[in-house]
Amino acid sequence: MRKVKLVEISHARSGDKGDISNVGLIAFDQKGYEIIKEKVTAARVKEHFGDLVKGEVIRYELPNILALNFVMHGALGGGGARSLRIDSLGKTMAGALLRMKIELDD
Repeated sequence: MRKVKLVEISHARSGDKGDISNVGLIAFDQKGYEIIKEKVTAARVKEHFGDLVKGEVIRYELPNILALNFVMHGALGGGGARSLRIDSLGKTMAGALLRMKIELDD
C-alpha cells in the first residue's frame, strides 16, 4: 500500500453560503473516481477538517462528471460576517481537501 494526496488523482472547487462550505472533488478519470468514491467518505472528510467543521458533512455522488460534492455545515466560523478566520468565505477549503492522504492498493 502507498499513500497519496487527493491532488494526485483529482482537482476541486469550493464555495460558501453563510456558515456552510461546499467542496466539489472531481476525479481526473474513471479509475480515480472509483477510488475517491470508496475512500473519501463524509466521515473521513469531517475527520480531515477536524475542529474547522463543527456540523454535519453530507456527501453527494455525481458519477456523470466523476465527482463527489461535500456540504459541510458549521464550517466557516459562523459565516462571513461573524468569522475571525482570514478565509471566512471558504474558498480555500478545496485546497485543504486536496491535501488529504488516502491509501492505495498497489
